[in-house]
Amino acid sequence: MKKYLLFFTLIGSVLTSCTNDKRATTELTQVSTDFNYDWQFQLVDTTGNSANWKNVRLPHDWSVEASFDSINGEGATGYLPGGTGLYRKKFPLKLQENENAYILFDGVYNNSEVVLNGEKVGAHPYGYSPFYFNISPYLNSEKDSNLIEVKVDRTRYADSRWYTGSGIYRDVKLLVKNKLHIPVWGVFITTPKIDENRAEVSVAIDIQNDFSENKNAEIQTDIYDREGKKVNEQTNTFSIAGNTKTSHQQSIFIENANLWSVENPYLYKAITSIVQDGKIIDRQETTFGVRSIRFEANEGFFLNGENMKIKGVCLHHDGGLVGAAVPDDVWRRRLAKLKEAGCNAIRISHNPGSQAFLDLCDEMGFLVQDEFFDEWDNPKDKRKNMNEQSVDYITRGYTEHFQEWAEKDLKNTVLAHRNHPSIIQWSIGNEIEWTYPRNADATGFFNNMGWQGNYFFSEPPFSVEQINEKLKTLPKGKYDIGKTAHKLAKWTKELDTTRYVTANCILPSASHLSGYADALDVVGYSYRRVIYDYGHKNYPDKVIMGTENLPQWHEWKAVMERPFISGLFLWTGIDYMGESNGGWPKKGTNSGLLNSAGFEKTSYHMMKTLWSDEPHLYITTQSLDKSIFKLNSVGEPIEKKKDAWKKALWFWYETNDYWNYNTNEPTVVEVYSNCDEVELFLNNTSLGRKNLEDFADHIYKWSVPFTEGELRAEGYIGGKKVDAIAQIKTAKEPYAVHLSVDKTELGANTYDAAHIIAQIVDKDGKPVRHLNSEIIFTVHGDVRLLGVDNGSERNVQDFQSNKIVTDQGRTLLIVQSNAQADKVTISAASEGLKAGEVTLKIIPADK
Repeated sequence: MKKYLLFFTLIGSVLTSCTNDKRATTELTQVSTDFNYDWQFQLVDTTGNSANWKNVRLPHDWSVEASFDSINGEGATGYLPGGTGLYRKKFPLKLQENENAYILFDGVYNNSEVVLNGEKVGAHPYGYSPFYFNISPYLNSEKDSNLIEVKVDRTRYADSRWYTGSGIYRDVKLLVKNKLHIPVWGVFITTPKIDENRAEVSVAIDIQNDFSENKNAEIQTDIYDREGKKVNEQTNTFSIAGNTKTSHQQSIFIENANLWSVENPYLYKAITSIVQDGKIIDRQETTFGVRSIRFEANEGFFLNGENMKIKGVCLHHDGGLVGAAVPDDVWRRRLAKLKEAGCNAIRISHNPGSQAFLDLCDEMGFLVQDEFFDEWDNPKDKRKNMNEQSVDYITRGYTEHFQEWAEKDLKNTVLAHRNHPSIIQWSIGNEIEWTYPRNADATGFFNNMGWQGNYFFSEPPFSVEQINEKLKTLPKGKYDIGKTAHKLAKWTKELDTTRYVTANCILPSASHLSGYADALDVVGYSYRRVIYDYGHKNYPDKVIMGTENLPQWHEWKAVMERPFISGLFLWTGIDYMGESNGGWPKKGTNSGLLNSAGFEKTSYHMMKTLWSDEPHLYITTQSLDKSIFKLNSVGEPIEKKKDAWKKALWFWYETNDYWNYNTNEPTVVEVYSNCDEVELFLNNTSLGRKNLEDFADHIYKWSVPFTEGELRAEGYIGGKKVDAIAQIKTAKEPYAVHLSVDKTELGANTYDAAHIIAQIVDKDGKPVRHLNSEIIFTVHGDVRLLGVDNGSERNVQDFQSNKIVTDQGRTLLIVQSNAQADKVTISAASEGLKAGEVTLKIIPADK
C-alpha cells in the first residue's frame, strides 16, 4: 500500500470518535505518516564503486547485507563494511496555506545530509539522536512530485567500538501540521503526586504559532485508560502572538490510578488537541505511565514507594543477523527471554535507543537507563577502550562533532524520549575517564611501581587525600572532565528533572574528586563492585550503584549484601557484534546471557537462578579434563584454582548442553538452580541429594563417569519437591532437521517477523548438540527472508543467505511479512537427514 496516499484523507470523523468531544466534529487534515516505504538505495563502497539503485523499505542497514571481511573490515565494528549510502524517494504532497510539513528521522548512521528537490535541507552527524526538519519551503507545487535524497557518509567504518550499522536504520515519519500547532516532541507528561486514591498528571504543552497574526484557541487534553475509556479531561483557552512559541500547563487527576511497574506495566494515553472555532486543528497522542521513582544513598531504589533491586543488563543496539535495522518482533523475543530470567532493567549502551525499543520497554515492564555518549571532548581508541593510541581517518568518531553538536543531540534525545515511563536514568557518558589526562594516574592503580594487584578486585592503593593531591598536581589537558559533566547534566535538567542523571564511571575513586561525580545524582560504578564499601564510607551522601558489571554470581552477591546498592547492569544481556579487536574469525563479543541468535547460554541460567522467584533447574556437562574442576580426596568436583569464581570475568567457561561422551569417561555434571536441595539421577538411579549452601559458587556439582542414557535433576525448596525438573539425554545418530517457530501467524503489514529454529535431532526426537552440518532453507510464499545465524560469535558466514552450518546442531532463520496475505511453507534440509517443515499464515493486516 502506498502510505503517502493517506496524506489527502480527511480523518476528522476518526478524531471525533476518539476524543468524544461534541465541539470537535471537524475536518482535520493533520497527519503523522509512516514514511518507510518506496525508497531506493545505492551504495558507493569504500573504493568508490557504485552499485545499482535498488528498492528498499526502511529501516535499512546496508552493512549487514555484506560479507564479513577480515582484510578490508575492522574488528572494532564487526568486520562489516561502511561506504557511502544514497537514498531517494519520490512523493506527492499538497500543503494548504495554513500547513507546514516536517520529516522526522529517529536515527541515521551517520553523517547524514538531507536534500529536497535539489536544495539542502540540513545535515546531522550523530548516528543515534533523533532529528527533524521543516521541509515546507523546499516542496514543489502541488502538481509536481517531490524528490527527497539522503546521503549517509559511513566511510569512517571503524568510528565506534561496536557494530553500528549503516544507513537509515530507524523509522522515518512525515508530519503535516497546522501552522498553529504543538511542535514535534511538544508534550511532556509527568506524575508528580500519587497517593492511594488518585494521581496528578501534569501536562506541559508547547504551542507554536507560525501565522503572522495573533491566534486564540483552546488546548484540550483527554486521558484514556488501557481499555480506551476516558478517565478525565481538561480544556483551557489561550492566546498567542504571531510567529511565537509559548507553553501551557495542565493538571489532570486520575482517580484510583493503575500504576506502571515492572510486574504490571500499565499505560495510559493522553490526546492533546488544539481546538479553534469548534474545530480540532492539531492533535498529539502521548502514551505515559503513572509511577514514582526514588534513589536513596542508604536504601537504594524505590519504584512506587517499594524498595527493589535493579536486575539489569546492558544492550547494544544490533539484533544479530538483522544488524541495526531490528524489527520489533526480534526485540520482543529477546526481551521476553530476558524477562523470563528475572531481568527488569536495560541500560542502552552506549547511545540513545530507538523509539520502537523504548515503546517495547514501556509495554513489557523494563526500567531503562538511556545513555547519551561514549565520547566527549577527547576521542577513545576504537580498537581498545582507553585513550586514543593512533589517529586514523576510519576511526574518527563523535568527538569530531561533540563541541558543536552535543547540546543539540542531548536535548533532542531528552525531548523525544522523556514521556517513556520505562526511563528512570539519563546517562551522560560511558567510561569517559580514560580520555582525560590525570584520571587514571591519580587512582594509584596505574604508573605506580610500588603497587601490585588486580584492578577489578583491589581497593584503591592511594588514599582519598593522595588522589585529591594527584588531581591537583598532575598535568591537565585542554578540557576538564568535571566541567563537561556539569554542562551535560545542566542541559539534561533544563528539560527533565524527574529522572536521575548518572554516568558509567570506570575510575570512580578519581571521579568522586575530579568534579565528575558532583554532576551526577547517581554515580555508576563500572566493574568496581570491590569498592562499593569504599565509596559509601567516603561519600555517604552519594547514591552509588553498579552500571556495568560482570555476569557472575560474585557481582550479584555483592549487591544483595548491601542495601545501599540499588542493583546493577550486567555486561551484557545479549552477545553483540564488534569489539573483537583483531580476533578474526571472532566477529563479536560473547559476554551475553543470550547469544546473537537469542539462544540461552549457561550464564543465562545462572542469573535466572539468582533473579527469578520461580523454581529453576538446568543441567550442563563437561569432560573432567576440559572442565575447570578437579576431584578432591573423596571424589567430589572442586575448582582447580580455589575460589576462582570470586574473580570470574565476562566469559563463562565452556560447558555442554548434551550427554554424549565415551563410555566411563570422567565428567562433571553441573546443575544451576535456586532450589535449596537438588537430587541428580542417572537412568533413574540417584547420584545423591545435595544442598545449595554447600556450594559457595552457587553451582551444584557431581562427578559422573559417562553412561549412555538420561540425566535428570529434581529440586526441593523447604524440603518439598518442586514441579520443575531438568533433564538431558544421550543423542543417537542424526536423523532429521526439526523446525519450530515462535509464531504461526503474521500480519501482512511488512513489519511482523517470525523466528524459525532448526535443530538436528535423532530418530527419537532428541536434540543432537555435539555435531554440526549445513542446513539449507527453502521458503515458498510471500515473505521476506531476513537471514540466518547459528549464534556463534565465530560465525562469519553470510547472514543474508538461506544456508548455514549449525552450531550445537541448531540455527535460526528469520522471515518478515510483506503486504500480501498468503500461506508460507518453510522447509529445512541437510544431507542425509529427513527435512523439517513449518507453515506460516500471513493474514490481512487489518484483521
